[in-house]
Amino acid sequence: LGGAMVKFVPVEFTLGLRSKILRNGLPLDECHFPTDKIKGVFHLAFYVDDEIATVATFFPKNYKDDKELGYQLRGMATDTPFVGKGYGKQLIEFAVEYIKKTNAKYIWCNARATAIKFYQKLGFEISSEEFEIAGVGPHYEMILKLKKI
Repeated sequence: LGGAMVKFVPVEFTLGLRSKILRNGLPLDECHFPTDKIKGVFHLAFYVDDEIATVATFFPKNYKDDKELGYQLRGMATDTPFVGKGYGKQLIEFAVEYIKKTNAKYIWCNARATAIKFYQKLGFEISSEEFEIAGVGPHYEMILKLKKI
């Protein structure tokens, strides 16, 4: 079965890329997030043939004191050979369509400084000063406002 597609996957399918790309090869059992099993969480993988190219996790979490429902994007990672091929963009677009079916008004994330341009191309806007995440590096909070379908 060839081709490329986004699929909903169990969290275990995201850990390999989280480890390799985001956590400098930490053991897989140390790559779980506290939010991986909460109500409303979902994990996506972009498959190219049978290989996972990109992963990301989304869960209901409001941005700071915002009263409107939002989803946080976390753990987005693309495997090295697949960078720049548009798979991350397609995965986000899939998630946006899915999240629009909830009552959420926006998606937000803590974006690595190196990923700012990627998120901006998708319509995310920077919503904070630069801040440091220990052991990971400089980040910005970014928000994508969801337009009504």
